[in-house]
Amino acid sequence: MIDPYSPFSLPADLPNNLAQVVDYWKRLRRGENAIPFSDDLALSSLPDMSDKLFLLDVFANPARCRFSQIGSTITDCYGVNVAGKFADEIEARAPLNHVGAQSSATVEDRGPTFYRHRGYARVMLPMWGGGRIDIILGAVVQS
Repeated sequence: MIDPYSPFSLPADLPNNLAQVVDYWKRLRRGENAIPFSDDLALSSLPDMSDKLFLLDVFANPARCRFSQIGSTITDCYGVNVAGKFADEIEARAPLNHVGAQSSATVEDRGPTFYRHRGYARVMLPMWGGGRIDIILGAVVQS
């Protein structure tokens, strides 16, 4: 799991909506597995958060992440729909500042990560599939 000294480590007090997403992610874990399987993910299980969620597909060689789904609140705030774009192809602005660095930390540390910046907070959660982390579940809320 993530190093507690990482710049993206989870704080003790998460904003309520993000805590709800992290709790859902934890409930998906099977047995002693530290990371849930991506085929267990059902965004419909988080209907109150659907507009604040995003999914990143994780690629290994080269290491990159691509937005496969993005909620309407995030799109409205960002100003353009980034579905289908790689994290390193988008402009760094709210609420997706440093999303590439955070996604790298999420994969590298194999655990939840957190980022807060001027008015919003974001959590990213790794999902296992195909023998590696293949999806990251993300959520953004105003803070």
